[in-house]
Amino acid sequence: VEALAHDCDRVVLVGTSFGAEAALVTASHTPRVEAVAAFAPSDVVWAGVTDQGRQTSHWTVAGDPVPFVPFDESAEPQGDPPAFVSVYRRSRRRAPEAAAAAAIAVERIAQVLCVAGGDDAIWPSVEHAEAIRDRRLARGLTTERVVDPLAGHRAVLPGEDVVTAGARMAR
Repeated sequence: VEALAHDCDRVVLVGTSFGAEAALVTASHTPRVEAVAAFAPSDVVWAGVTDQGRQTSHWTVAGDPVPFVPFDESAEPQGDPPAFVSVYRRSRRRAPEAAAAAAIAVERIAQVLCVAGGDDAIWPSVEHAEAIRDRRLARGLTTERVVDPLAGHRAVLPGEDVVTAGARMAR
């Protein structure tokens, strides 16, 4: 970010899904980032799961793990291909203290754009975008939101192909 800020007028981060989470976390801790465009955003940091099944934070700040919302291990995805939105909702409901500690400080970011799909079967990105908007609004900050009720988790931008790789899941 510092190298970009040295050579550019503005630094704006763009991310999708966990990348949006990373962009928001980075911007909330890095004043040189002026804006974030978060596609399928999250207002909290979610657990990462290691190959051994251990839950841990995806992110660190100055080498320290960022607090995260753990997954409720009794929650199961629904359908075939699996949809995980119920797992995220249940995990958050079951760990309200962890969710409060894992809230991304979006009010520290000068400008935020959230793009969310109303048919997101991975996680509740519209709810996350609303939480981002509400926390920023409580501080007198506006948040641009674009919500398409028919869109899923992954936005397809002009010129992009539909993503078909990755884990099998309802998208």
